[in-house]
Amino acid sequence: MVQIQRVWEQNFRVYGARKVWKQLNREGVTVARCTVERLMRRLGIEGVRRGKRVRTTVPDGAAACPRDLVKRHFEAERPNQLWVADFTYVSTWQGWLYVAFVIDAYAKRIVGWRAASSMTTDLVLDALAQAVYDRRPTEADGLVHHSDRGAQYVSIRYSERLNEAGINPSVGSTGSAYDNALAETLNGLYKTEVIHRRAPWKTKAAVELATLEWVSWFNHQRLLGSIGDIPPAEAEERYYRQLAAPAAEPVSL
Repeated sequence: MVQIQRVWEQNFRVYGARKVWKQLNREGVTVARCTVERLMRRLGIEGVRRGKRVRTTVPDGAAACPRDLVKRHFEAERPNQLWVADFTYVSTWQGWLYVAFVIDAYAKRIVGWRAASSMTTDLVLDALAQAVYDRRPTEADGLVHHSDRGAQYVSIRYSERLNEAGINPSVGSTGSAYDNALAETLNGLYKTEVIHRRAPWKTKAAVELATLEWVSWFNHQRLLGSIGDIPPAEAEERYYRQLAAPAAEPVSL
């Protein structure tokens, strides 16, 4: 029971029985999933549940939009092949705070994020700048950046920055969550695992600090079922390790 409580506590108290069981197995602790479920019930602990999404897209009907290069296919064979971007908002006692994310589709790693008091182009540009600085994409990567038709993402300044970085823009259809499903999923996890669980938020600074901690945990510790129940950073490390090995086999997640 102590091990189960520890894993649950160390992972933002968001893991359900399956993730706790998976993490214990990764640590070499042999236990049946049904045992974890039973002991979690006894401890009175459980994983968080996703809520309904809230739309933040404000389309710019006058702006020219790039075509959709993704077509709802949010899979990538390697890092720096496809990034998706979106932002969400958080209510605090000091007012609204907007948080933008950029995610690499290969291992679902958060490669850039930024928080600001207004949902301007500067907000999403700052998140993009962090991603570009951290990942150093080149034109040879053929990187595609996908977003919804929000005014911030189709602005001239944002389009120019993508062009300067050698990144190909892609934009989905307004009003359909499926056209930017991966980013919507990340936003939902963020709201469920951090924002809703710890509300109300007194200050914007508290949200920023919690987001910083969550992003680090998400990238380096959180087990993602879509990539084989390993953290995003580990998935990327496996890719590059296999890429460097002689006669490397194709890397699959």
